[in-house]
Parts: sequence; structure tokens; C-alpha cells
Amino acid sequence: MYYEWHHIITFEETNLVGNVYYANHIRWQGSCREMFLRDHAPQVLEQLNKDLVMVTTRVSCEYFNELFAFDEVIVRMRAGLVTESRVTMIFDYFRKQELIARGEQQIACMLKKNGTTVPTPVPKSLREALIPYLDS
Repeated sequence: MYYEWHHIITFEETNLVGNVYYANHIRWQGSCREMFLRDHAPQVLEQLNKDLVMVTTRVSCEYFNELFAFDEVIVRMRAGLVTESRVTMIFDYFRKQELIARGEQQIACMLKKNGTTVPTPVPKSLREALIPYLDS
């Protein structure tokens, strides 16, 4: 199972040649992840406004084909490895049924304490929300 986020590409996201600038794929990972939190773990959003910090520790994207202005990109996210304090998410990018790119992002959960951040367990609400989306 995967979480799906849809996006229509604008001219702002393209380069002079007319295709999507590669860094946007990484930006879309963040948007997909945030919408997942909004839809499935809103308690985490409340914690982020207090003392929780989700630090991106690793990000990657492998590109198979180009996207252009007004293409609809469908980003499908599923959970990979979930450890005590980290979550790895896997992203597949589609235009209709065509796989355009595949990416991965790892986040570490941290707490703000006395002006610094320290590792903390993945919040229970997020861990539970990810269960149906675990990569098998």
C-alpha cells in the first residue's frame, strides 16, 4: 500500500529547456511527507510546533524520464525501514502509469532540549500511521 499525492507542474518548476528542474523531485518528497502527516498523523504536526524536530538525514532520487509544465505527477510514498528514532520513506513518481523517478528519504526524530537537539523515538502516532504503508 502507498500514500498518494498529486501535483500539476507549473512553469516555475521548469528550467530554460522546458523540463522539470531535478531539485523539484526532492521538494515534492517533502510535500508528500507533510500531506501524509496532515492526513494520518496530525498529532505529529502539533508536536512539531512544540519541541519535536524531524531532521532529514539522507535524500536521493533516481531519474528515468523527464516531466514538463502541466504534466500531472503522482508521488506514491511508502515506508521502508523504521527504527527507534528514524524512518526511511520510498517515493515513486508517475506520469499516468509511467514510472518517471524513484527516491528515498530518511528522517531522524529529535527533541529540542536546552538549546540543542537529542534523538527521540519516532512518535507513536507516526509509527502507527506508517504500519499500513510498510514496504513488504
